[in-house]
Amino acid sequence: MSGPPRHAVQDDLRRTAVRVAAPGALVAGLVAAGLAMAALPSPTQATSASVQARTVTTPSSSFVTGPSGAEVDALDLGMLKRETRTTRNTGRPALKTQAAPDLHVEGTRFTTVALNVRTEPKNDAKLVTVLKPAATVKITDTTKGQWRLIVRDGKGRWVKKKYLATKKPKLAAAISNAPCTSGSGMESGLTSDAIAVHRALCARYPQVSAFGGVRLGDGGEHGSGRAVDAMISNSTVGWEMAHWLRANAKRLGVSEVIYSQQIWTVQRSGEGWRSMPDRGSATANHYDHVHVTVYGSSAS
Repeated sequence: MSGPPRHAVQDDLRRTAVRVAAPGALVAGLVAAGLAMAALPSPTQATSASVQARTVTTPSSSFVTGPSGAEVDALDLGMLKRETRTTRNTGRPALKTQAAPDLHVEGTRFTTVALNVRTEPKNDAKLVTVLKPAATVKITDTTKGQWRLIVRDGKGRWVKKKYLATKKPKLAAAISNAPCTSGSGMESGLTSDAIAVHRALCARYPQVSAFGGVRLGDGGEHGSGRAVDAMISNSTVGWEMAHWLRANAKRLGVSEVIYSQQIWTVQRSGEGWRSMPDRGSATANHYDHVHVTVYGSSAS
């Protein structure tokens, strides 16, 4: 019995070898790929390794070689370094920033004195300007101790809050110091405060019929030139004058005012007007004139 031809047997053997070899090659390829993947560093290892990596330059490209021996394209190195810096910065505390003061205007106030405006709530802070009395100020609700934050020219500034008022204060009227028609003879021997009182009353109260000043031989205020008498017959005007002198005592250097048997003194100002004993006559009891005693030269 004759078998198949020799060349047919050889073809069958070749086909059988290919069928057997193909699965084997596939398995070998998968195993090789798995070993290659295992050799590559993990993302965490790559990040750490990038810090210690050294650069190797070749004619065609630039690579970094990590501890595992794996080569990474140098173009990826910058990304790895940025990731490392991001990881480091994540644990740092955020920088503290000082919040800008709230410049929302809550209302207005008025200055009661010539008021210093400063850049900070400190007595030695830079002085920006000085506001005049009765000036309008835009305020915020921000305060710090004795200071209040105001808005001036669009910027936050600080002033002493005790010098701010809700109502506009009345400014004291100017006091005249012009020479009086009474003449220089009346002022002869008077102190500077007494001269100031004489000129102020003469300009303000034309109803005064005459003034008295120095009295020779007087052992009191009139003898030392520290007193002025303003003769007035109208009691309404007389009391207005007396009250005006009391209100402006500091500006004029006044220490005492007497009218209609009533006396007021700086030393006992809290007691107001006090009654005086009867001296026997209208002039002695000061019904026909207002008597003013001054310190001497305190106003100047």
